[in-house]
Amino acid sequence: MNDAAARLRYLSDTIALLFPAAEGGAARAYSLLPHAAVPRRLAPRVWWHRALGRAVPVPSGGETIADHLAEVFGLPIRVTLRVRPARRANRKPLLEAYGPEGLLAYVKIGDSDRARALVRNEAATLRALADEPLKTVCPPAVLHHGEWRGLEVLALAPLPVPSRAARVCRRVPAPLVHAAVREIAALRPGEPHSWHGDFAPWNLARGADGRLLVWDWERFGSGVPLGFDAVHLFFHRALRRMRPEDAARACVAQALPTLAPYGLSAARARRTACHYLITLADRHAADGHQPLGPPARWLTPLIDEQEAVL
Repeated sequence: MNDAAARLRYLSDTIALLFPAAEGGAARAYSLLPHAAVPRRLAPRVWWHRALGRAVPVPSGGETIADHLAEVFGLPIRVTLRVRPARRANRKPLLEAYGPEGLLAYVKIGDSDRARALVRNEAATLRALADEPLKTVCPPAVLHHGEWRGLEVLALAPLPVPSRAARVCRRVPAPLVHAAVREIAALRPGEPHSWHGDFAPWNLARGADGRLLVWDWERFGSGVPLGFDAVHLFFHRALRRMRPEDAARACVAQALPTLAPYGLSAARARRTACHYLITLADRHAADGHQPLGPPARWLTPLIDEQEAVL
């Protein structure tokens, strides 16, 4: 099954979950954007979508997630649904909720045991962060967290994201990354240093005020060595241009320059990089998903070589 077909199959299941058809209820026309062959978003149809092909009928009327959000916010709400990749371990429906004045919230839906746990962890983390005097990191605020039809619903305020052109000009500078990693690590005094858990390029942006905008806190936790977030960022940047086994080797080879800003020695940096890679493989195993392939291929040979320093 190709990517578009997999996305559309998952989209069909998601529509049935979030827009249950009421007896005698009407349907609203939606469009796949940018095109049915490259589905990324499902948005309410407007007249200029005619060139995109057939409309997608979506039930409306009293029992849908849009109606629930309208009740939560006390406003008329229209939603746009992200058409997610269907093979992600932590996949979950993600919506954009629009009120009369524009984008109001991003909404995550926990629709499985794993997704519900991740959504609950993100809600608890963000509420705790709201009480922290953060100077470098800017997380989203929780607007609503609750249950609907057995699903976990988390609505987050949009962060002040610069325009795409401005984001290109404002690449995240290394000193800002270092300051953010340190600030996150110090969030739970008295415990081994905390980590964001998915400190990846797509979850970061430099804000107009110089702070680091950081999304997706559902994997936040503690009890890890200082520098895990920095290694995670390095690894996922490397994965954009290397095979997993080469990216893992690069993590260890570049451990010292990656972690020296946090005061780690060469030996401790290598141990931290190896510990991170093992932790990531364990996460994938717990998720029942192997996006990098079997650990025996991309990780085990490297760890065997590094056994003397572990």
